[in-house]
Amino acid sequence: MKPETLFDKIWDSHVVRSIEGGPDVLYIDQHFIHEVTSPQAFDGLRARGIDVFRPSMTLATADHNIPTVNQNMPIRDELSRRQVETLTRNCNEFGITCYGLNDPHNGIVHVIGPELGYTLPGMTIVCGDSHTSTHGAFGTVAFGIGTSEVEMVLATQCILQPKPKKMRIRVEGELGRGITAKDLILYIISQLSTSGATGYFVEYAGSAVESLSMEGRMTVCNMSIEMGARGGLIAPDDTTFEYLRKIPALSNRPDFYALVKKWSRLRSDPDAVFDRELTFDAGKIKPMITYGTNPGMGISIDESIPALEEISDETKASFIKSLNYMGFTPGMKLAGQPVDYVFLGSCTNGRIEDLRAFAGFVRGRKKAPGVTVLIVPGSKKVEKQAIDEGLADILKDAGFVLRQPGCSSCLAMNEDKIPPGKYAVSTSNRNFEGRQGPGARTLLASPLTAAAAAVTGRITDPGELMQD
Repeated sequence: MKPETLFDKIWDSHVVRSIEGGPDVLYIDQHFIHEVTSPQAFDGLRARGIDVFRPSMTLATADHNIPTVNQNMPIRDELSRRQVETLTRNCNEFGITCYGLNDPHNGIVHVIGPELGYTLPGMTIVCGDSHTSTHGAFGTVAFGIGTSEVEMVLATQCILQPKPKKMRIRVEGELGRGITAKDLILYIISQLSTSGATGYFVEYAGSAVESLSMEGRMTVCNMSIEMGARGGLIAPDDTTFEYLRKIPALSNRPDFYALVKKWSRLRSDPDAVFDRELTFDAGKIKPMITYGTNPGMGISIDESIPALEEISDETKASFIKSLNYMGFTPGMKLAGQPVDYVFLGSCTNGRIEDLRAFAGFVRGRKKAPGVTVLIVPGSKKVEKQAIDEGLADILKDAGFVLRQPGCSSCLAMNEDKIPPGKYAVSTSNRNFEGRQGPGARTLLASPLTAAAAAVTGRITDPGELMQD
């Protein structure tokens, strides 16, 4: 039998039909939807007079537009309120489970899927959201789709999709003290650029990746899309199974351990061939931060922005444009530069591990004067954990406020916008122009680097402040 990659094993087992010279008809195990990319899809079903084919395989949540304060009150923004209400109405009409605002299971779609046990190894998963690749941390083939494709999956539980090429990225060795999964993926993207994995589905492997928690693995897979990949995945192992075992909806299943035995076989064969393979040394990774307007423009905090002569002629114009937007100059150092905002949250870093890291760092310290800090849990469950574990009290003592769940200023579709010209150290996934608000200047970083900025008011290497 020909050796297969993990990606091949999952993809090929879900192909309903291959169209000669065209895409595959791929069966989808789990479909996630939210309030932004689903309304037109439901309107399309009504126009065609058809129902959702398998409503039990679709899960909805409100996350992009919801406020992160006073969630018990009506949503003030009319467009946001209408979108959230429309999601609830559509789900009620078509028989889809919906975790709307104030539901105890509500949260960011890519946070609640794993924590509630909807995301399982070996699945195919789609959502009308580019960061669906997050779910690949569990050994799934998960990717974002467009609104017309959302309608296609609702109607047929299948999607037309060309099969991507395969890339394996190994990160070997041990990550240094205070180096997080966010630093790891920002480093990889800085080495590959935002187009370096275009056309590929990436499998992450190596001792450094295997050492990551499930939260860390989700962070890595989440940002696969930022280097152009169709998605990313990590083979499930004991870390995966232990995470799943703690979810009541799964551990109470009589077949759980039989499933674990099945999931244990989900890995690339030893002689499997990838279209491209790369290896990175974990020991070279330092705390990372971006300086430009795409996630590939990243450096370690102790480095300088590249000098103009280091930039190729074909990218020089965009490099200069990006720095002009950010208010930076070639060759300058970012360490010590003042910041105005800090954002902890998003589907990249809004999990309980991220809040624990941030709270642990600021314990015994105080928020820097003049810095606005938005701390937004990724779900109601994460919010409750943070309160029950005393993290909210630690944050309060340090001068911070724990907000309510939502996508928040990751993409500023609610009121959590960064004002024009202001600098925000953000644990989210994109630093495009205007991503966090018109004119906002975003610097992507880890929760520890965000915490260091929050207590110093400046871009700071968290290692300089970490206690034993």
